[in-house]
Amino acid sequence: MYKHLFGPVPSRRLGMSLGVDLIPHKTCTFNCIYCECGPTTNLTTKIEEYVPFNEVIKELKHFFKNNPVPDYITFSGAGEPTLNSSIGEVLKFIKSSWPNTPVAVLTNGSLFSDKKVRAKLLKADLVLPSLDAASELTFRKINRPFHKLRLSEYIQGLVDFRGEFNGKIWLEVLILPGYNDNIRDLELLKKAFERINPDTVQLNTLDRPGIIKGLKAAGRKKLQEIVDFWDLDNVEIIAAVPERRDIKSYREDVETAILETIVRRPCTLDDLAKILGIHINEINKYLGVLEDEDKIETIQQERGIFYQIKK
Repeated sequence: MYKHLFGPVPSRRLGMSLGVDLIPHKTCTFNCIYCECGPTTNLTTKIEEYVPFNEVIKELKHFFKNNPVPDYITFSGAGEPTLNSSIGEVLKFIKSSWPNTPVAVLTNGSLFSDKKVRAKLLKADLVLPSLDAASELTFRKINRPFHKLRLSEYIQGLVDFRGEFNGKIWLEVLILPGYNDNIRDLELLKKAFERINPDTVQLNTLDRPGIIKGLKAAGRKKLQEIVDFWDLDNVEIIAAVPERRDIKSYREDVETAILETIVRRPCTLDDLAKILGIHINEINKYLGVLEDEDKIETIQQERGIFYQIKK
């Protein structure tokens, strides 16, 4: 059982992806209202070595010695990976040890105003930052950032990174009806895209319930209307969760363990991760498939979102 690696897990965008988690659970610069991993418990911009470099390297060496090569190695988790001061060194080690395996970084991009942070990611093959709002008010409503973060610096950091980075940038925008789908917000987002110039803008919406009550997913029709409104060549709607038969690593024993656990009592995502000893991101992939197959459902309780057998 690895402490800092998870998967490989099926990714809608990256195939079979080996996750590298460099941050303690829910240590982040944002406390996004839609986060499927739960509320941020350590809202910060403090950069430090949250996870020891040597521990991560030891696990990577063991994994590659005993497992097939994944489609991607992906820095991700339930927090902001660029908060780890050693991310550049880990990335450098991976690229020198397994140069033919592409590396992706899932980040909110909020620390890209810092040139040192941007420099650490230059050896990556693909960076997937996010931008859900281009107005300060909407930014604070949706992403609820650390109080010192400013939207103008956030966007400028993405612009600066584009000018320095030779790899691909896929900019993800999550649409929340009633928050960022109005004409003004959409127009401001389009202007930001034109400044940032990502290779692709990926339009997304809720997969599962967020942190606050009442959030709704945008329908396919609405997302297509937004794509048409922007009228840009590089915008795409992210596909749905892959079906289980298309996921080579889908394990029946993990599915069974999840179902046997929640049939006894509803559990949160955190509960399942702790009970089953599986990384929260990996649990999320199975929950997505189980919901897609209509086997489970969610309920809102005082402690958060709980998963239970579909009645």
